[in-house]
Amino acid sequence: MNITMIGSGYVGLVSGACFADFGHVVTCVDSDASKIERLLRGEIPIYEPGLDDLVASNVRQKRLFFTTDLAPAVKGADAVFIAVGTPSRRGDGHADLSYVFAAAETIGKALDGYTVIVDKSTVPVGTGDEVERIIREANPNADFSVVSNPEFLREGAAIEDFKRPDRVVLGVEDERSKAVMAEIYRPLSLNAPPLVFVNRRTSELIKYAANAFLATKITFINEVADLCEKVGANVQDVSRGIGLDGRIGSKFLHAGPGYGGSCFPKDTLALLKTGQDYSAPLRIVETVVAVNDARKRAMARKVIAALDGSVRGKKIALLGLAFKPNTDDMRDAPSLAIVASLVGDGAKVHAYDPEATSQARPLMPEVVFHEDAYAPIEGADALVIVTEWDAFRALDLEKVKSLLKTPIIVDLRNIYGVDEVRKHGITYVSVGRA
Repeated sequence: MNITMIGSGYVGLVSGACFADFGHVVTCVDSDASKIERLLRGEIPIYEPGLDDLVASNVRQKRLFFTTDLAPAVKGADAVFIAVGTPSRRGDGHADLSYVFAAAETIGKALDGYTVIVDKSTVPVGTGDEVERIIREANPNADFSVVSNPEFLREGAAIEDFKRPDRVVLGVEDERSKAVMAEIYRPLSLNAPPLVFVNRRTSELIKYAANAFLATKITFINEVADLCEKVGANVQDVSRGIGLDGRIGSKFLHAGPGYGGSCFPKDTLALLKTGQDYSAPLRIVETVVAVNDARKRAMARKVIAALDGSVRGKKIALLGLAFKPNTDDMRDAPSLAIVASLVGDGAKVHAYDPEATSQARPLMPEVVFHEDAYAPIEGADALVIVTEWDAFRALDLEKVKSLLKTPIIVDLRNIYGVDEVRKHGITYVSVGRA
């Protein structure tokens, strides 16, 4: 089938490349000419493992194309996916839908023949209705359907998630669009993921509810971790003990500095706003958001406490800046709040991240960035592990100790065993463990 993907950011590029790999012909459209120029040169504007090879392969096989010219791409498409950003709107936390609505209007003017318009962006309940209205207003004679198809891609594992999903959620309102979507996802039949067909508003809500629930699990185990430290328990053992219960599951029960990234922060805020708009307040999610915000600042206080209550004039080495490993995404990364707090208290912060430095540099002008994991540690008063990159899991601890001015490691991701570090004569502070 011929597919047009509007938006060549994280969701659009990964989805477009994967659809092309299924055998569809995909045209990725973006209004950012510099981004399209980079893609045409074979440069990938985001870091996602395996995406460069996937894009290059499908470009060679003439199944994947890039352009800034939307109208011709829409005219020849069986389905047009809207995969533009929906950031939190300043002031009220609601999703900013201006990019979605602008795309809908442009699509409407270019439609020629029956086309399925698919909202891949994360949008509040009722957005599909408004997209349909905008397109109808722009082109009263257009023959089209609007479908909701939310993405559930984990950064760092997005290609695997797309090709081997737990489920594909499809919000449809008619049989024609249902048949088109079933055909688009037919190549997944060998992996047999369920195609969950629901109405459009249900599909829109599923995405927000899923992310809010996962954010709740993260926040819950972080609060349990604080209790573990007080009572002398081990949060990793608690996580395993409850995660083996099939009703709970082990995923998203890892204590740390709080959630960040492109989805959970903005989606929980948008869900709260939707609840308020419909007079159905979501008190649990409200608490999750508040606790998570406080969590990041609390991690800075943990570092300060490890240095006898003051970091003024001290050098702090940070390993990891991205909100999670295998991505360069700095959106709402815990490192932002941690660095701001440490610098505000007079610390001199030196940092290294395998992929996120270019994204972090303009966000952290006070930080000194380095090119390898050991460089920021030299002469530091403490080492803080913020992101659990694999490259940090097997540091030479003897070398680390020799480089540190004072042998202190604050591990906010619990990637080391307590005894393993302490046998090297290093003071070791972790999360939720004595």
